[in-house]
Amino acid sequence: MNEPTENTQRLKVIVADDQAAVREPLAAMLGMSEDIEVVAAAVDGTEVLTAVAAAPVDVVLMDLRMPVMDGIETTRRLSEEHPQVAVVVLTTFADDESILAALGAGARGYLTKNAGRQDIIRAIRAAAAGQAVLDREVQDRLLAAARTRPPAAGQPPPLPQDLTPREREVLTLIGQGLPNRAIAEKLFISEATVKTHINNLFAKAAIRDRADAVRRAIAAGLT
Repeated sequence: MNEPTENTQRLKVIVADDQAAVREPLAAMLGMSEDIEVVAAAVDGTEVLTAVAAAPVDVVLMDLRMPVMDGIETTRRLSEEHPQVAVVVLTTFADDESILAALGAGARGYLTKNAGRQDIIRAIRAAAAGQAVLDREVQDRLLAAARTRPPAAGQPPPLPQDLTPREREVLTLIGQGLPNRAIAEKLFISEATVKTHINNLFAKAAIRDRADAVRRAIAAGLT
């Protein structure tokens, strides 16, 4: 991934976590990145909503378990009231219920607290650019859940006929849980080209996010 240049506009980020021992080091770590500005550190969802209403925000790095208003409800409120703000969940919880609840509420990314500094920064940049980011553990759990859960009453619509062979390849690899970098390496193309295929694929097939892409790939028998 290309490093930000001096002319890159800084992403405005809120760090939300009720534990000061997590929140403060995270804010300090993100503040060291040239293209990220931490504009607030919140201890619960009400503080997040207050900060978002007060000034422009691009991304909220959101813990799930917080007092007063938890991360799921806060994400839902942001999706409804401030849809321009992307949410990246950063939590110790990687169970199916938490993952599906967060993604269903509108989170664009989901990382566990095992994620490294560069993983978190990449997820924030990707979310701000409208892309979904799930760490490998979360992708694996989504795949396992999709494959073992009984089919719902309403099946996903079939894939459109105008998908190109390359777009189908990309969807297949997303369905296998591969991140963009691994897809690029497997197909011998650049990550930028992978992102272009994903954007086209999502637009053609009305795919909401990466989790939805996994479900669609499995429903279509691609994985």
